[in-house]
Amino acid sequence: PKSEDLWLEAARLQPPDTARGVIAQAVRHIPTSVRIWIKAADLEIETKAKRKVYRKALEHIPNSVRLWKAAVELEDPEDARILLSRAVECCPTSVDLWLALARLETYENARKVLNKARENIPTDRQIWTTAAKLEEANGNNHMVEKIIERAITSLSANGVEINREHWFKEAIEAEKSGSVICCQSLVKAIIGHGVEEEDRKHTWMEDADACATQGAYECARAVYAHALAVFPSKKSIWLRAAYFEKNHGTRESLEALLQKAVAHCPKSEVLWLMGAKSKWMAGDVPAARGILSLAFQANPNSEEIWLAAVKLESENSEYERARRLLAKARASAPTPRVMMKSAKLEWCLENLELALHLLEEAIKVFPNYAKLWMMKGQIEEQQGKPEKAWDTYNTAIKKCPTAVPLWLMLCSLEEKRGYLTKARSVLEKGRLKNSNCAQLWLEAIRVE
Repeated sequence: PKSEDLWLEAARLQPPDTARGVIAQAVRHIPTSVRIWIKAADLEIETKAKRKVYRKALEHIPNSVRLWKAAVELEDPEDARILLSRAVECCPTSVDLWLALARLETYENARKVLNKARENIPTDRQIWTTAAKLEEANGNNHMVEKIIERAITSLSANGVEINREHWFKEAIEAEKSGSVICCQSLVKAIIGHGVEEEDRKHTWMEDADACATQGAYECARAVYAHALAVFPSKKSIWLRAAYFEKNHGTRESLEALLQKAVAHCPKSEVLWLMGAKSKWMAGDVPAARGILSLAFQANPNSEEIWLAAVKLESENSEYERARRLLAKARASAPTPRVMMKSAKLEWCLENLELALHLLEEAIKVFPNYAKLWMMKGQIEEQQGKPEKAWDTYNTAIKKCPTAVPLWLMLCSLEEKRGYLTKARSVLEKGRLKNSNCAQLWLEAIRVE
């Protein structure tokens, strides 16, 4: 008669009406069996009858959390609150019951409930985080960080191991429930915990990636914010944070971050360029110009910044501005690409003589930059001067023998002039200089 399983099995084998009688007997024999009381409630059809069973059960087993939870689920919020007030007195170590009660109380009462819960269960972090979320929900954001800091101090003092992974999960949960300040405070409080000084940057970047992967973007943002506060001059962290904002944030959040980034890393071209591009893509050309002009001040000889400024102007049909910029660039950063872009602009604007003049000047300084030769030859062909183009390509292959497109251009020119034998000869010489080049072999087959 004292076997729970036998009574439950006997009830299972009976139709509902008879089963009720079996369970009623079981309750008399084993009044402290939670499973039998739950079965008794299950067999009742009406909610009122179920409630009655649970009330009776709790008289016999007042410290059963499972029974209290089942009883509370059947009540409306007001009755549930009254029932939970009694439940926490009988089961003062049940976190779930305390939290359920706090959720049903007014703000002031919920604070009192959570304080009592902490006194009864000083080792549970969930009570602390619920208190922080409660303050945030009621607009007391300044309290949130204090509560989280006190939580870690108090839990440590009570012998609880502060597990970074668990706290990060708590932060992610806080974000998902809409408690952004709580999530940020949790990240800030836990991020440095148990991390060696030399491992900080690497660990924090992994933390940010892990948060982003789980869709916890506010957590990731909080990680980046902390990492940048500790390492304000680390370009790599600014870049990762910027790409994060680009992928998951808004244009405004990206631009605000990049503004801070260039203040700390003014020599980082890529950060300036990202900021300018963001403005440009949003159609704000004057703002993009403004960013690039500040970038020039910080990096006066940067080819990338000069060319970005030129691209901005030429793609907005501001050709005179582009021309002036390229002239300045040739004076302060005369790189092969700057020279090539200068010629290309004039070529696009049909100023072929000026383009050729720029290319000739550039070739004197950079004779080994193949693209300059290619452009010169192409313009001469366009002008209907195949002999000049032929001279250009022939000189070019001596200066840049490994530039395969030059050999192909010369071959093509010989074909156009009707000299197939010479075209073959060009490809043969090209293959001698570039023995493993598939393109030259393919062209040779095409010519045949």
